[in-house]
Amino acid sequence: MNSSIQRRQFMQTVAAGVSALSVPCSVRAGSSLEKLRTAHIGVGGMGLSDLRSIASHPDVEIAALCDVDSDKLGQAAAEQPAAGKFADYREMLSTMGDSVDAIVVSTPDHSHAPAAMLAMNLGKPVYCQKPLTHEVYEARQLRLVAEQKQLVTQMGIQIHSAAVYRRAVRMIQEGVVGRVSHVHAWSNKNWGYDGGPFSGEHPVPDSLNWDLWLGPAAFRPFVPRVYHPANWRRLIDFGTGTLGDMGVHIFDTPYAALELTAPTWVRTTCREPNGIGHPTANVVEYEFPGTTHTTDTMLWTWYDGAKAPPSADDLNLSGELALPDGFALPGQGSLFVGENGVMVLPHISEAVLLPEARFQDTERPDVANQDHYHQWVDACRGTGSTSADFTYSGPLTEALLLGVVANRFPGQQLGWDADNMRFTNLDDANQLLRRINREGFAVENL
Repeated sequence: MNSSIQRRQFMQTVAAGVSALSVPCSVRAGSSLEKLRTAHIGVGGMGLSDLRSIASHPDVEIAALCDVDSDKLGQAAAEQPAAGKFADYREMLSTMGDSVDAIVVSTPDHSHAPAAMLAMNLGKPVYCQKPLTHEVYEARQLRLVAEQKQLVTQMGIQIHSAAVYRRAVRMIQEGVVGRVSHVHAWSNKNWGYDGGPFSGEHPVPDSLNWDLWLGPAAFRPFVPRVYHPANWRRLIDFGTGTLGDMGVHIFDTPYAALELTAPTWVRTTCREPNGIGHPTANVVEYEFPGTTHTTDTMLWTWYDGAKAPPSADDLNLSGELALPDGFALPGQGSLFVGENGVMVLPHISEAVLLPEARFQDTERPDVANQDHYHQWVDACRGTGSTSADFTYSGPLTEALLLGVVANRFPGQQLGWDADNMRFTNLDDANQLLRRINREGFAVENL
């Protein structure tokens, strides 16, 4: 029997199981629940950290674990021996869907949306690691379905709930530096690959189900130390580069503080596309419509790899807003250019207000740390709400991923029509907003 027929038969079985499931009372915002039974898709690396953080809540029971790597699954199962164990999340949800209340998705980027959508179509609350999706279209779909079904959701940008970032949001919204005209954001990490195609036939490790790891992506031979377990972030079919890995963290605070929506255009400066990996050094520019916290329009510039942190010439600050002599920007962070001053926000550290003399007596809001994971658990149980639900994180991810698309068309300013989800001046770019997934990994609302 060929693989296409096997996959079709398997998905018919999954669909039959899905249609028979009842929707538990825990799935909607505002409901109450004695104990939250969670199922975890992806339990290696960040997935194991997510599992431990969710399990630390006293009102959580870990019901099921899923991973395509049996070694990773075994490690997690040793910590949660009572949980069901699966290699395929579709089988897990078909088999255990009526006995789990909420789903945690911690896979590589390219599998986020198929797994999250299947869970939401079962009426399950979802905690999904960042960036929310691999494709712009996927982010829009997850948001719409979450809103339609009124599901409790949270994107895994844990530092969104950290006091230093929540305090910075308050300060910007209270007008400490005035209306903001430009945000510079950067990371000196390098999740790119500028080399050529991979070659050779290599054996797949016994512990790895390679077909399931590929998931929605087109088939290709396994290559050691290229895809699994870590370097997938560098490759356009699986990861979203530095912009998707660290950009989503560093974009988050300015995006929330300034209450931004969708950009009007995006433009990237980077090497020519190689069809395989993300560029190792990027400068991505966006223009956003104005809000109550910004000037009439607002520019945003992202720098990564060798382009980060930005230089004094990149910042183009003068007069009182110029950085002091000897002031060194951190390796990762953001900088807000306001009418009355500058805020430098290092990655997971307190904001610096400049010029220092002007802000030496500025009182800072008293803001506490929150547990991003427990916030989601409590919301699933009917207590409180999440701060990075898909209504917020979907548009944030869309904006971020427009820069990833623009990397394939360096130097071209791409106009963006958010209402119709299309670029206005380059149809080739529109073809990259949505991938045609392999059979069995649909993202549409079932």
